[in-house]
Amino acid sequence: MAIVKNLSVYATSPYIDVIDKLASRETGLTEEEARKNQKIFGLNFIKKKKINWTHIFFRQITSNPLTIILAIATTISFFLGERGSAYYIFGVIVVSIFLGFFNEYSAEKTIEGLLKKISSSVFVLRKDEKKEIPPSHLTVGDIVLLASGNIIPADVRFIMTNNLEVDESILTGESVTIMKSSDVIKKEIHSLGDCLNIGFMGTSIVNGSAKAIVIGVGKMTEYGKIAEESTFIKPVTEFQKGLVQFGKLIINVVIILTLGIFLVNALLGHSILTSLLFALAIAVGLTPELLPVIVTISLSHGAGKLAKKHVVAKQLIAIENLGNMDILCTDKTGTLTEGKMEVKGIIGVQGKSSQDILRKSLLCNNAIVHNKIIGDSINVAFWHYAIQHTFILEKSYKKIVETPYDYQYKVMFAVIEHEGKRELIIKGNPEAVLSFCKGVSKKSSLEKEFLSLNQDGMRVIAIASKSVSSKEDYSWKDIKDMHFDGYIILQDMAKISAKDSLKRLKDLSVHVKVITGDNEIVAQKICKEVGLEVTGVLTGKEMDTITDQEFHAIVEKINLFARVSPEQKLRIIQTLQRIGHTVGYMGDGINDIPSLHASDVGISVNDAIDVAKDAAAIVLLQKSLHVIADGIIEGRRTFNNTIKYILMATSSNFGNMFSAAGASFFLPFLPMTPVQILLTNSLYDVSQVTIPSDNVDPESLIKPRHWDINFLKNYMLFFGPISSLFDFLTFGIMLFIFHAKGSFFQTGWFIESVATEILVIFVIRTARTPFFLSKPSTYVLITALAMVGLAFTFPFLPFMSMLGFTPLPPLYFGILIVLVIAYLVLVEVVKSLFLKRYTL
Repeated sequence: MAIVKNLSVYATSPYIDVIDKLASRETGLTEEEARKNQKIFGLNFIKKKKINWTHIFFRQITSNPLTIILAIATTISFFLGERGSAYYIFGVIVVSIFLGFFNEYSAEKTIEGLLKKISSSVFVLRKDEKKEIPPSHLTVGDIVLLASGNIIPADVRFIMTNNLEVDESILTGESVTIMKSSDVIKKEIHSLGDCLNIGFMGTSIVNGSAKAIVIGVGKMTEYGKIAEESTFIKPVTEFQKGLVQFGKLIINVVIILTLGIFLVNALLGHSILTSLLFALAIAVGLTPELLPVIVTISLSHGAGKLAKKHVVAKQLIAIENLGNMDILCTDKTGTLTEGKMEVKGIIGVQGKSSQDILRKSLLCNNAIVHNKIIGDSINVAFWHYAIQHTFILEKSYKKIVETPYDYQYKVMFAVIEHEGKRELIIKGNPEAVLSFCKGVSKKSSLEKEFLSLNQDGMRVIAIASKSVSSKEDYSWKDIKDMHFDGYIILQDMAKISAKDSLKRLKDLSVHVKVITGDNEIVAQKICKEVGLEVTGVLTGKEMDTITDQEFHAIVEKINLFARVSPEQKLRIIQTLQRIGHTVGYMGDGINDIPSLHASDVGISVNDAIDVAKDAAAIVLLQKSLHVIADGIIEGRRTFNNTIKYILMATSSNFGNMFSAAGASFFLPFLPMTPVQILLTNSLYDVSQVTIPSDNVDPESLIKPRHWDINFLKNYMLFFGPISSLFDFLTFGIMLFIFHAKGSFFQTGWFIESVATEILVIFVIRTARTPFFLSKPSTYVLITALAMVGLAFTFPFLPFMSMLGFTPLPPLYFGILIVLVIAYLVLVEVVKSLFLKRYTL
């Protein structure tokens, strides 16, 4: 109850007393006072959990139980005298741990750096001067100015409010928004929900505006206290679910094989410890322990490349989500158009001058005018026009009531008091405004004019007004018998670069659907200018008349939705998702928040409102469809390169380990020592580390690919046995041509195993036939050849004899070359047949 008691002091006191208590004033602190308070209360930020390298390091050890078991068995082996092997196995384990640690730590640092690129700011009064400062510089006693779309940057006590509606679900879990005011709370405070004149850090303003005094910053805030104690769960993506499915498949295979190998070898008379080490080495060889590293490197690499193109992925996994996207829903403003609404004309009717119309457009206007103008593009355009034409709005006008744009009525209204008289003004959709008016002369000619302007790509905003009597409350019931005053013509020019961007998205099999609050005529005009073929149009009004089943049947064909509400946007996205599409949504306004949350990939821009940036997974530093196409390519490249590693693990790697297990059943000695198996695995792993840098064939990027565990099972069943076939051919050659035993046999199979296991990457990495038509990256080429070359030297290095290696005759290498070529040719043939039958 201590928290509530502290808040009750502010909630139950008049705001003027709160200002006095905090040694502030309505005009704000001075800069000197602000600096002094910052020293006392600290900066206004939540101390995020620092990247803890020790946690990351120990996670590498604990995340793979096989590593722990292997380390224990190796320790026992060490004390029983097998010290040379033990040293090497410990070395392999340490290198594996440090490799995972380095890449995970680098990825965390990458995200930390990228998030710093997303800017945010807050407006404060400092000595009666409006200033825009970073939220971290706020301090107790500061007077802040808040508006719709802002995330409240600190705990505040409201001084003045205007239709203020706040979403506090981040603190309370309640989805219903709360109406806030500056009134004193006269009842006892029992919970945060009782503090109706307090705004809490992290909550978001859904509607209205406010002036408030900061009463708590940083860890003093309610959000700060919760954030320090909480761990927030991130949603699981399709990509992550696929990794989990694959992991379960491998674990099942590993458990069955490991137990079988251990029991059979023990029954055949091999020592229990040797059998255990051999079985564990096989298990480690089967485990794709580099998979998290490969994914992390791929995503980090992609995030870095996208950052250079002004795209910030707030979570690395968001890049992969971009790659899966096959439908992008976006407004036309700023993507198909330049995003700069300009007033092209002001027309007064029935004796009204353009000055009158402009004045009313500024009075019925919820844009926030500070050092810069914040609000929707239309309201901002009116203010820019007024400033450019040195139009000054007299301070004697007092705003009594203002409601935001209503998607049902398609207008907003305000009640203004001037010289003791009150006037109700409405502004919005021309057809809607006319429907609220009476006695409009030449109404049909006005409607024809509006249609003509729309066909020319112009946006029309109509204004009407009437005198009203003074009273406490005004509502939509008062919007009737209005006098039509005139209209304002605006234009947002089509973006020249949009045509190329749309073509790129089409080539990537991403269908663009335009979802706009604008009318369908203007939207179609813009679509035509940027080369987007309109395959179907549906308005919000029409959407309300059709059932979910009917909508389900037509939603894929329609690519232009006009005059839609936020709820209808959500319906479009969720219907497409139910059909099976991966849907991206691009938005930057308060009305886009539900859609940004619901979409598979929420995309916003750096100059969007705070809550939009917070809801999005991807933030564009420049609003452009072109950079979204770049992100899609990076996501698909990541998926393709990850799949390459997995296909390797389920083919040659699996085949070789299966061969080792099978051979141990009939040979009087182990086909490879546990150390040699681990060394094979190490050389293979090093060759695979560069896969994230590999080139991806353009044809593999033209459409999204999704996880298919059955495809991976079939791949394992097709290609694993081919690898085993050549292993057993090698066994026959070693036994019947070279009459090899012990270390000679083990060395011969080690070289063949490494060569086939690594070199098959050049076949598997591409769907092209023959494989040499696809060029691997330089890094992949170098690491693969280097690791095979290194393996070839092992038999001739004196110190490698302690690991069971012995020199091999020239004839062996001649036969090996023939075997490897035959193996790659057979895999190439089977690959061609397999991909005709199965696709991913």
